[in-house]
Amino acid sequence: MKGLKLLVAWGVFSLCWLPVALGGEVVEYQVDGGAFEGYQARAKGSAKGLVVVIHDWDGPTDYEHKRAEMISALGYDVFAIDLYGKGNRPQDTDSKRAESGKLYKDRETMRRRLMGGLQQARKFSRGKTVVIGYCFGGSATLELARSGQGGEISGYVSFHGGLATPQGQSYPKSTSPVLILHGGADSAVSMDDVSTFSKELETAGINYEIQVYSGAPHAFTVFGSDRYRKEADEKSWKAFLGFLTEYLPGR
Repeated sequence: MKGLKLLVAWGVFSLCWLPVALGGEVVEYQVDGGAFEGYQARAKGSAKGLVVVIHDWDGPTDYEHKRAEMISALGYDVFAIDLYGKGNRPQDTDSKRAESGKLYKDRETMRRRLMGGLQQARKFSRGKTVVIGYCFGGSATLELARSGQGGEISGYVSFHGGLATPQGQSYPKSTSPVLILHGGADSAVSMDDVSTFSKELETAGINYEIQVYSGAPHAFTVFGSDRYRKEADEKSWKAFLGFLTEYLPGR
C-alpha cells in the first residue's frame, strides 16, 4: 500500500510529484533488551528542531522514511521510531491488526517503546521536539501525550489517527499543543469520536486544533493507495508545517 516514489515538499504550502531520495540512515537501538530500527534524516545546516515520526500499523516502511526526508528538507532533524521491533514488519491485514493490537492492549509496553524511541531520537538531535504519527502512529502519539513522560515536547500531531482515550487515562494539564488532522469520511474514527475528543481536551484546558477534510477516508495521506486524497493530503501537510513554524521556529 505504501512506498511509491512520491511527494516532496519544497515550500511551506506546496507538494509536487517528484522522487524522494532516501539520504538518511537506519539505526538500530535497544528497548527492554530487544532490537529496534529507527530511521534518521538530518537537516542541512543548523536544524530548526527535531521531529519524531511514529509509523502506522504496517511498522516503519519507506512511507515514514520518505515523510522524514520531506521534513528534513525543510530544515528539521527527523527520527522515525520503531514500535514493533527489528524484522517485525507485518504484511497482511490480519497480521497488522494483531501487531498493533498487542500494543493497544499493553499500554505500558507501548509507552516504554515510545520512550525508548524518543531517547534514541534525542541522541541524534537535541533540539526542541514535535511528535507526529500516522493512523496507529497517531494513536501512539496521543498515548505519549497522555503519559506526560516525554519531557520537553513542543507539540503533538496526529494524521488520521485514533482518538479514543483508554479508561483510566487523561491528558495532563501541562500537555503541549495538539493538532488533529482528520478525514470527514473516516469510517474507522467517526465524527462522534472527534466530538468526544474535542470535549475532553476542552474540559482539560489543552491547547488543541482539529481540522476535518470533507470526503477524506481513513489513511488519506498514503500515497498511491485507493484511499489517498490529494487535496486533503496537501491541506493537512500545510497545517502541519504551519504548526512546525509556530512551535519549532528554529533560527
